Amino acid sequence: MNISQAAAASGVSAKMLRHYETIGLVPRARRTASNYRSYTDTDVHTLRFIRTARDLGFSIDDIRALLALWRDRQRPSREVKRLVERHAGGLRARIAELEAMLTALEHLARHCHGDERPDCPILNGLEAGSASRRPSGKR
Repeated sequence: MNISQAAAASGVSAKMLRHYETIGLVPRARRTASNYRSYTDTDVHTLRFIRTARDLGFSIDDIRALLALWRDRQRPSREVKRLVERHAGGLRARIAELEAMLTALEHLARHCHGDERPDCPILNGLEAGSASRRPSGKR
């Protein structure tokens, strides 16, 4: 199948497919006699794997590792589990940061009258830096 067909079948855009080839995440496509890219069902299956991993927020490096583990039928599952648990921990940390940001914004909004007065506790809070504090001192 051509790049458009492979993109449609995998849910990965043609642009991303070319990018994945460029960075070596997937092997370069075979070429037809007229130099068009040609993809197999196996290629599409790999692209779906990548798309699912991206949808779950894995980095390109993590996807590269997952692909290697997926292809290695002799791999111990503990390696896969370790990678996934590390990613889940990172997501938990990001969720905590987002919740802290939400709490700060809701606090500022509760203290704003939202009327015609120029006084604005939201802007005062941003100026003072009180709204930008997140867990573990990150900014």
